[in-house]
Amino acid sequence: MTMNDDKSTFEERAKYLPSHTLSLSVTLSLFWWINSNYGNLLLLSLGASSILLVIYIAYRMNVIDHESQPIHLSIKIPGYLLWLTKEIVLANISVVKHIWLGNSSISPTLETIDASQHTDLGKVIYANSITLTPGTVTVDLVDDRMTIHSLIKENIDTLKAGEMDSRVTELEK
Repeated sequence: MTMNDDKSTFEERAKYLPSHTLSLSVTLSLFWWINSNYGNLLLLSLGASSILLVIYIAYRMNVIDHESQPIHLSIKIPGYLLWLTKEIVLANISVVKHIWLGNSSISPTLETIDASQHTDLGKVIYANSITLTPGTVTVDLVDDRMTIHSLIKENIDTLKAGEMDSRVTELEK
C-alpha cells in the first residue's frame, strides 16, 4: 500500500465519520440504557467507556459508513413500516383464508422477478420485505434478480405489479 492509498482510505473514512459516528454513538447509548436502565455514575461511566471502545474498534475496522448507519432512511422509514405492516396483516388474512379453503386454493410458485433498487441496502430491504409478508419467501438474490417462492400465484403477480418495489426504491433515495 502506498502513501496515496493510505491517504484516500483515510479521506473515505473521514467523509462518513462525523454524522455516522454520532448516529452509532446515539444508537449504542440508547440500546445500552434501555437494556440496563441504570442511572448511577459508576455504571453510566462504564457504559460510556464500553461505547467509546466499540466506536474505536468500528472505526479501526472501517465499518462506519452509510450502509452500517443508514441515517438517510430515518425520515422515510416510519411511513414505509406502516405500509409494510398493513401489507403483512392483509397477507396473513389471505394465507389463513387459503388454508381454510384447502389444498385446491393453493398454487405454489417459484419465479424470478427484477429489483429496481440501486444499492445493496435497498435490495436487502426489498428481499426482507417480501419474506416478512406471509405466503412469500425470497429464496435467492443475485444482482438485480430475486427468486421468490409464493404459496399463491397471485402474490407473484402482485410483486410483479411493482408497488413494493417502487416503495423501497423511493425509500432508498
